[in-house]
Amino acid sequence: MAEFWETAFKDKQEMWGLEPTQSSIISRDLFVANEVKSVLIPGMGYGRNAQIFKESGMRVAGIEISQTAIDLGKKRFGDELTFYHGSVTDMPFDDQVYDGVFCYGLIYLLDEQERVKLIKDCYNQLADNGIMVFTAITKVAKSYGQGIQIGKDRFEQFGGVKIFFYDKDGIEKDFGPYGLFEISEVEENQPFYVIKCRKLSGLTE
Repeated sequence: MAEFWETAFKDKQEMWGLEPTQSSIISRDLFVANEVKSVLIPGMGYGRNAQIFKESGMRVAGIEISQTAIDLGKKRFGDELTFYHGSVTDMPFDDQVYDGVFCYGLIYLLDEQERVKLIKDCYNQLADNGIMVFTAITKVAKSYGQGIQIGKDRFEQFGGVKIFFYDKDGIEKDFGPYGLFEISEVEENQPFYVIKCRKLSGLTE
């Protein structure tokens, strides 16, 4: 996967533009309302979705597998963001706890074992009463069922990208044990679920 993203970023540079996603705006508002001061972003890319949190006064750290994306981010933000180079499957990268976690889209690129680990790792890095927000592509997407099926609700598409499509039962199964309190829907470039969880005081998996 690392080679795929290195090639993608080198070919298209800031390929998703600089405007924040609707999901990050929703999450920023939720974090502000809950006085979140620090945010961890697994799969931060070059920082497109990090900027909106930084501009709201939050300290932001992110994990990114593509060194090219990190270089783009550092060129734009300097030392204002903390980048960890590596795969989210190797979390944690520090011993910090964060008031918020924002994970945009990434989870649907992982297999079942990796998804479970990512959710658990993010939850464990939340401070008490912290909030984590994930977005995931839904089965309503036109691409659902396309390509080569490689597992339940998982398909290989777009020249080798493996995508898992969520429904609400799948979200309840994966996120239910981790303080799930709301599932909403948002239209990005694909129909996404916005999955919101809160860490109850003192609970660690």
